[in-house]
Amino acid sequence: MSGNANKPIVVFCDFDGTITERDMIISLMEAFAPAGWEAIKDDILSQRISVQEGVGKLFSLIPSAKRRELVRYVLETARIREGFAEFVAYCEENGIALLVTSGGIDFFVEPILQPYRKLDRVYCNRADFSGETIRIVWPHGCDELCDGGCGLCKPSIVRKYPAAHFTRVVVGDSVTDLKAARLADLVIARSLLLQKCVEEGLPHESFADFSDVLESIKRLQKSLNAHEPHQEARGAGGRYEGVSV
Repeated sequence: MSGNANKPIVVFCDFDGTITERDMIISLMEAFAPAGWEAIKDDILSQRISVQEGVGKLFSLIPSAKRRELVRYVLETARIREGFAEFVAYCEENGIALLVTSGGIDFFVEPILQPYRKLDRVYCNRADFSGETIRIVWPHGCDELCDGGCGLCKPSIVRKYPAAHFTRVVVGDSVTDLKAARLADLVIARSLLLQKCVEEGLPHESFADFSDVLESIKRLQKSLNAHEPHQEARGAGGRYEGVSV
């Protein structure tokens, strides 16, 4: 693990299946998509197709007229993983930048995160309901160092916080977090991402809920001698950039 007390911690936290107990895209597909969507999901997770292609295909299966039903369903069924509120508060109190980097879509990411106003920034994709079916808009594309297809490019966002100046932590659960995880000083992982970290030898710790994430961050602070004063890591711009597999 690299880093020192002069390199403030910035956390890049996945949303679906990480902040939420379930992946909300999968939950929405189970409730609203016609038969056949599972094959697209399997193609994404096996990396046979890109995240951008797959997520676009999934939402194109759902009529735009169902927008209100979709939002109502999300608000009624989403469950936040235990300890998240306390983790957000700890980051705020200790000058740790907490960025949500979500491959999810604004129409469900924003209302679910509405109570957590102390997040530094939320990156997500957007939904266009103007056509017959939902079209996904991708405001955070891949930079020249990425091989493309991310949809929301998490490694491109991580690279905005250079390794020479920040201690970078990725929190996530899926293959969609893997490219970002390869750039991190520490990965806090569960599920498929944890398996990938083990396979690739990435510096990692596991988590079941955000009390585990918090303990990992505290250990990292200790290892960086974070009791010494350091600057806060703050991104530029507004809070939301745009609605996981």
